[in-house]
Amino acid sequence: MCLAIPHTLIAITGPKTAIGRAGTVEVEVRTDLIDTPAMGDHVLVHAGFAIERLLPDEAAEVEALWESIRAHSVTASHE
Repeated sequence: MCLAIPHTLIAITGPKTAIGRAGTVEVEVRTDLIDTPAMGDHVLVHAGFAIERLLPDEAAEVEALWESIRAHSVTASHE
């Protein structure tokens, strides 16, 4: 099973690299697969690669789903 995690690009660090933030975690992301990455873009990241740019409404929906998963995960780990 593949899993892509939503990130927001917070810095462009090279012609094919950026820093992405997911929650409080910041990672270097390869941007080879998306056209003209820019700071503030919402992207799905899999295996260190931004594989898809999300529209703002899509990004909000995916972030809400991830927050729900995180909240459930924290609750389940304390039971």
